[in-house]
Parts: sequence; C-alpha cells; structure tokens
Amino acid sequence: MDIEAWVWWLIGAVGLGIPLVITAMPEFGMFAVGAGAAAVVAGLGGGIVSQFLVFVIVSVALIAVVRPIANRHRAQQPQLATGIDALKGRQAVVLERVDGSGGRIKLAGEIWSARTLDAGQSFDAGQQVDVVEIEGATAIVM
Repeated sequence: MDIEAWVWWLIGAVGLGIPLVITAMPEFGMFAVGAGAAAVVAGLGGGIVSQFLVFVIVSVALIAVVRPIANRHRAQQPQLATGIDALKGRQAVVLERVDGSGGRIKLAGEIWSARTLDAGQSFDAGQQVDVVEIEGATAIVM
C-alpha cells in the first residue's frame, strides 16, 4: 500500500489543525493552510522540492500578512463603551450637595451617590458636574 504525497500533506494539515483548535494559536492554522497548498501541488504532480517550497512560502506569507493584522485588531479598544465605561465623561446634575465626603447626582436618568475628585471642592444642588470615574456605586465628579 503506497500512499500518495498529497494524502500525507492532508494528514499533516489535519494534524496541524488539531493544536489550532486546542491552543487557539492561529499560527498552526497558517501552517495547516500551507500543508493544504502543498497537497494541491502534490496532487498536480509537483515534486517534493516544489511541495516543500509551496508549504514554506504559503505558511510564511500567511504569518507575515495575517499576524500583524490580528495583533492590530487585538490591540484596538472596543468602539462601543458599555456599563460604567459609558458613564465616564458624561455630565450629571447635582441633586444634593456633593463634596469630598459624599452627595447625590442624577446621571443618565438614575440617582447616584457621588463625591468630588478634589476633597476641597464642593458642588451645590442644580450645578452640572463631569463624571471622571466610577468606583463601585459612587461617581467621582469634578
């Protein structure tokens, strides 16, 4: 029983796909695609040297092109802020005097406890404040 080269390349591609699924390392997927390309060359009658060159060229090209794109996407911050991140930078109205020890504000239609960023600063009822941070259920304002 003589197995053709393209079958070995496909077995290699599947073998490289298994660690891709287990470890979630995309490099294994790129090597698997390279092995698939080498299987195509083997199926078309290419020699072992051309099969190996196609494997190396396709794999390296994918790593050189796809990896920087993936890293750039991973480094990007999400476009849509949700939860407490969406409240940072918003304006609120003071309901009860806010100072370094506490107070109440109306933020995004809800009543929040608040304190000032600078302990010596205070805001009276009706004033507009900017939310700098959210700590637990307390808005830090200035």
